[in-house]
Amino acid sequence: MRRADRLFQIVQILRRKRGPVTAAALAEELETSRRTVYRDVADLLAQRVPIRGEAGTGYVLERGFDMPPLMLTPDEIEVAVLGAQWVSHRGDAALRRAAQDLIAKIAATVPERLRAFVLEPVTGAPPPLDPAPDTLDMAEVRAAIRAGRKIALRYRDEQERESERVVWPVVVGYFESRRILVAWCELRQGFRSFRTDRVVAATFLKEPYGERPSALRARWRKTLPPAR
Repeated sequence: MRRADRLFQIVQILRRKRGPVTAAALAEELETSRRTVYRDVADLLAQRVPIRGEAGTGYVLERGFDMPPLMLTPDEIEVAVLGAQWVSHRGDAALRRAAQDLIAKIAATVPERLRAFVLEPVTGAPPPLDPAPDTLDMAEVRAAIRAGRKIALRYRDEQERESERVVWPVVVGYFESRRILVAWCELRQGFRSFRTDRVVAATFLKEPYGERPSALRARWRKTLPPAR
C-alpha cells in the first residue's frame, strides 16, 4: 500500500471507530508494523489532522474533522456503485432516481483515473426475477418514519383476510423481490412486519406516536435474535 493511501486509510479507520484504536489494531488492518503506524500518525499530526492519543493507549479522531469530498478508494467506489445498482432495481421511484443520480455524481467528481470504476464496474446487481409492486407510497412511508408519525393501514394477509391497523413505522426492509414495513402495531401491541404489496390502503396520519423514532428503533432491535 502506498504511503499516501495508508495515511488516508488511517483517518478512515479512526472515523468509523467510536472508541480509541490501538496502534496494534491499526497495524493489523493495514497489514504493516506498529512502528510504521507510529510514524504515520506522527506525519498526520504534523499535517494538523486532529488525532488524540498516544502509543499504547489508542488514537481517536477529533469530531468535526472532514476531508475533501469523495476522496474514495477503488473498493469504496465499487461498494457505492454496486449498492446504487441494487437500489435502482429494487427501490421505489424516488430511490431509483436517487440511485441513478448518485452514480452520475460520483462519476462527475472522482478523479479521471478512478472513473472507470464507476462507468465500467466489475460487479453488478441484476434486477429481481419476480418483483412485487408496492401498493403504498414508499416515499411517504420513509417521511413518516423520519417524522415519527402514525400510518393507518388496511392489510390483507396471506389467507386473504383483511384487517385495519394503526401502526408506528420503524424501518423498511428490502429483500430480493419484496419489501416489508416493520412497525409497532396498536392492534397487536407488538412489532409486526407488513409486506408492502399486501397493503390494500394507507392513510398517512399527522398524529405523532409520542416516542422518538430512534428510541422506537432501539426497542425493535432488542427484539431481534442475536447475530451469529
